[in-house]
Amino acid sequence: MAARGTDGMTGGRRRLLSGGLVAATVLTTVLSVWLGLKLAGQREAEQRRQDVLAAARQSALNFTSLDYRHYDRDSGNVLKGATGDFKKQFAAQTRQLTKLVARNRSVSEGQVLDAGIVRSDERSARVLVVADSKVTNTAAPEGQARTYRLQLDLVRVDGRWLTSDVAFVG
Repeated sequence: MAARGTDGMTGGRRRLLSGGLVAATVLTTVLSVWLGLKLAGQREAEQRRQDVLAAARQSALNFTSLDYRHYDRDSGNVLKGATGDFKKQFAAQTRQLTKLVARNRSVSEGQVLDAGIVRSDERSARVLVVADSKVTNTAAPEGQARTYRLQLDLVRVDGRWLTSDVAFVG
């Protein structure tokens, strides 16, 4: 007859139960780590999504809100959020645009209505933005409403999302 402990279990059953508890503990730990990593990845992706949308919204707002009385400041805001060819092209046109908006006394008050990410990864994103703007100038002193549909390409530079291209779409 096999020796039994005081609890009535044989040594083999005790080892089997201990092994099962160890396996269950290991499995639970592995699943917990996996779920934690997955959740962290989802949080990181959501934060990136929010950062991309915020940068695109701000860039579109800067691009559609220009005032001839503060054009240096306003164009500077566009350039602060820009990079690459877009920044070079906008900077190259600033002198000419400054004269044009001053001569026409142009004021554009932009408002972002909606924005959505077309695609994004850790380094780049494409965002579609719908913005309205009320534009007043010497030709339209009462103002004209304009709606813009913009495609913004953004890249991550030194931890910031900057606009690398702007295109008017549809």
